[in-house]
Amino acid sequence: MGSIDRRELLKLSSASLAALVSSAAADAAPTAVLHSSVPMWEVFEVSLPGPSSRNPFVEVQLTASFSLGNRAVQVDGFYDGSGTYKIRFMPDAAGNWSYITSSNVAVLANKSGSFACTAALPNAHGPVRVRNTRHFAYADETPFFPFGTTCYAWVHQSQQLQQQTLETLRSAPFNKIRMCVFPKSYEYNHNEPALYPFERDASGKNDFTRPVPAFFAHIEQRIGELRALGIEADLILFHPYDRWGYASMTAEADDRYLRYVLARMSAYRNIWWSLANEWDFMHAKSAQDFDRFFHIVEQHDATGHLRSIHYGNTMYDYSRPWVTHASLQTFAFEQAANWRNSWSKPICFDEVQYEGNLNSNWGNLSGPEMMRRFWLGVIAGGYVTHGETYLDADAAMDENTTPTIWWSHGGRLHGSSPARIAFLRKILENSATASGNRTGFNAQISTSYLNAATQDESGNIREILYFFDYHQPIYYQFSLPPGSYTAEQIDPWEMKATPIAGTFTGRSKIRLSGTPYQAIRFRRV
Repeated sequence: MGSIDRRELLKLSSASLAALVSSAAADAAPTAVLHSSVPMWEVFEVSLPGPSSRNPFVEVQLTASFSLGNRAVQVDGFYDGSGTYKIRFMPDAAGNWSYITSSNVAVLANKSGSFACTAALPNAHGPVRVRNTRHFAYADETPFFPFGTTCYAWVHQSQQLQQQTLETLRSAPFNKIRMCVFPKSYEYNHNEPALYPFERDASGKNDFTRPVPAFFAHIEQRIGELRALGIEADLILFHPYDRWGYASMTAEADDRYLRYVLARMSAYRNIWWSLANEWDFMHAKSAQDFDRFFHIVEQHDATGHLRSIHYGNTMYDYSRPWVTHASLQTFAFEQAANWRNSWSKPICFDEVQYEGNLNSNWGNLSGPEMMRRFWLGVIAGGYVTHGETYLDADAAMDENTTPTIWWSHGGRLHGSSPARIAFLRKILENSATASGNRTGFNAQISTSYLNAATQDESGNIREILYFFDYHQPIYYQFSLPPGSYTAEQIDPWEMKATPIAGTFTGRSKIRLSGTPYQAIRFRRV
């Protein structure tokens, strides 16, 4: 507002004076930006120009408060390089959202705007949450049954191999993938990544205060492509298999890296946070360090994604309130009930060894054995993650050949278990549809053989699934709960379900095939 003589100001009417003050306030207030609408559970992004001198990654702080009605959500912004700052937010409710920024740099502060959050896109159900203590569901309460796979370093391979991995996943039965942020250095993993997470000098020395935005943008692109396939990215934030220095960063560098990843990626709905793969093998870090990491994730992930941590020999304490589910390296499925009762959390058997032919006992399971472990885990009321470690015979014997292995690099699947895993997943998902079961199987009926039941929302048993494992009885006398049931015999390897004539009540004697790895499913009439 220009200057005005005091005598002239006194001559103004009260209405004119109000109009003048309003005009001055409008000149001083930031201009709110009206953005395009965003569907629920998609990524809303604000991009702002700002300083690029000195070190913006360290010196500039940027946050935004997003509001809908009386609710406010705080989100961290991040520097994306080339003088550009970004803020990402995942709206989880329809309506008119508004935001305003805060920053220690004037040009980034008090920027405001609004957008309409519209209905979710088809097949978008929101982030996965814990449901009924021991199972999972999307935010809209659609059941989610994790049938995962492992491709630790697939985003650090050639573009051609990454595209082949995505094409494989398109028709594979997996809806979750365990994958690392940092590149991996381990047996059969000796390639240099195309991009590094931090700037490096000619000698390879890292500047941990300067993330490389292109590195993280590449991972985000892959997370978005997985989202389009309906696959959850179980993102491993730390791991011990390292020759670049990422496993031994200082506490300050660790915390800054976590804040940066959270600011960039937590708005993607299909993320689970895995604090580490085999945390106890990271000798430069303590259990208290990982406790601190969990608190950072809790505080700075506005979306509230699932959180866990994976161990090698020493279990993390999964009963701690900041852990949402257990991520186990074991195939001691018989302990599942005890762990579940102790922790009151879902159990993911995320490493049960791998189907393959490596010269290591953890990487040479047969297809039938991998299939068997999936059945055992599901019957135990948990969830199992697949992995494949097949080597080409010629490549395995040639010291000058770098093999491609799904477990780390991605590419193509060669094993026989994925088709059988798809069959089991279909059984579980069909159970949810047919019986009104909104969770998974609960191992709760005690008999001589492995079995589990599903329940409807009222707690009534709707289905019972028996798995005879390696036993091969020619008949079995089942003790059924009250009610009448139909039955079918399931061959997990041949992927066949054959109805058994009649209905069954109480103690029912049924003839079986006399072969191992068979199952019987009862459905309440």
